[in-house]
Amino acid sequence: MAPLLDWFAGLPVAVLYPALAILAALENVFPPLPTDTVVALGTWLAARGNGSAMLAFLGTWIGNVAGAGAMYAVGRRHGAGWIHRRVPVLSDAAGEARLSELYSRYGIPALVVSRFIPGVRALVPPFAGALKVPALSAMLAIAFASAVWYGFVSYIAYRAGTDWDALTRRIAQSGRVSAVAGSVIVALALLVWAVRRRRRDAA
Repeated sequence: MAPLLDWFAGLPVAVLYPALAILAALENVFPPLPTDTVVALGTWLAARGNGSAMLAFLGTWIGNVAGAGAMYAVGRRHGAGWIHRRVPVLSDAAGEARLSELYSRYGIPALVVSRFIPGVRALVPPFAGALKVPALSAMLAIAFASAVWYGFVSYIAYRAGTDWDALTRRIAQSGRVSAVAGSVIVALALLVWAVRRRRRDAA
């Protein structure tokens, strides 16, 4: 990851914005990319190099949503089987089953929550397409979740001081918190569903 961060640090401020957009788009295809850290660095550099933290956020958000839209279109056109064969990095059977189950029970809100859960996050756009989730609903859910998360990352980076190491630790901690929070929400939702089903069966 260090070479990528060093490369970003050497870019002119004006080039940071499209670079962030491209990286955020690629995250939907190649989840291991350290996008959160690079986005934080990009915003941090922009805010301290006479650039705009807002433009850094907008570039990231637009790129991420555009990439998600492309993967949604792939999933809708070709289905889950094609994704398994052609994009093996997204071939997580457990994550796919979890996403499918959540969507069948909770609909669009499940897509929003799932975008905050590692291991499921990148699966949301293509498998929302494969599940034939209406395009407008799916993209609004994805855009909202992306705005919340990257807005949060950008804000932390913008408000940070000059200590880059401290900033990366805060981003890592925030990522763990969001993952735990998302998992807790999913667990509570499943518990509520199970209780309601048991009561309905008992009646």
